[in-house]
Amino acid sequence: MNSFNSYIRFVSHLIGILIGSLVFSSVAYAQATNPVDAIQLKPVQVAPHTYFVQGFAEMGSSANQNFISNAGFVVTPGGVVVMDALGSPILAQKLIAEIKKVTKQKVVAVIVSHYHADHIYGLQEFKKIGAKIYAQGEGRNYLSSETAKQRLIASRIDFAPWVNTNTQLISADVWIDKQSKLNIGGVEFLISRVGPAHAPEDLMVYVPSEKVLFAGDLVFRGRIPFVGNADSKGWLIALDEIAKLNPNVVIPGHGGFSVKPKEDIAFTKNYLKYLRDSMAKAAINMDPFEEAYQQTDWSEYEGMPLYRAANRMNAYNVYLSIQAE
Repeated sequence: MNSFNSYIRFVSHLIGILIGSLVFSSVAYAQATNPVDAIQLKPVQVAPHTYFVQGFAEMGSSANQNFISNAGFVVTPGGVVVMDALGSPILAQKLIAEIKKVTKQKVVAVIVSHYHADHIYGLQEFKKIGAKIYAQGEGRNYLSSETAKQRLIASRIDFAPWVNTNTQLISADVWIDKQSKLNIGGVEFLISRVGPAHAPEDLMVYVPSEKVLFAGDLVFRGRIPFVGNADSKGWLIALDEIAKLNPNVVIPGHGGFSVKPKEDIAFTKNYLKYLRDSMAKAAINMDPFEEAYQQTDWSEYEGMPLYRAANRMNAYNVYLSIQAE
């Protein structure tokens, strides 16, 4: 009898473990398929009719819904004009909801600063509500590229479930060549191509009545810039173009807005110059990149967000681009 009772207790213990495991697995599955949505967008007013939301200074992930870049909007009597669509459809939905809290005006236009994933995966949500999309013509090359397709495939995994099989690459309704003037409700938007710089299709948007410049990823604040396959020489020229506009406020593609444009733009400019100066000799002489990188003093930047993730890649891409110039 004692042996039988011991057996019963043993079996009961095993059943308890099994039930506990199933409950844990069910909770884990629920968390994976229905993750907690803790990301909030908080628009900041930077001019009488201009607002922006600031992404996190970190790598895109499922946890942050790829909210790593900025977006902004201007309210006019003829509708709302949005600058960039953020890095996932859920973020775009949240931005649209926040705009509705500010104004009853509909979103009538979205201007794409460039076709990088963290700025465009929300475009489909704006298309759904009838907004017209504007972008620079070189963006067509990106949309048709294998790079764009593979990036989206990877993003559906990396940023799941916020970016998934329902997330699509969206083309512009209006492709801009060099410059364009958009007048919405009497408010003028000066759209200028400044690429190739950070990207081949860079656009910046100046709103004279607000004295606000949307600079896209020409300007980074508070983190290491992403250089990628940028044209660093063209990028430096583009930064000089901003100075000619003399804006009161600059909204960068990443980081806080600036009320001291000359000082804050200098960070991106000095970083690019430092990359070029540090890599130029080795690139021209065909010396090994690794030696040039190890011999460079990075102490001014190594404590900044995304230094480890981006700096080495940035230096290598500049090294290669100088060789190609």
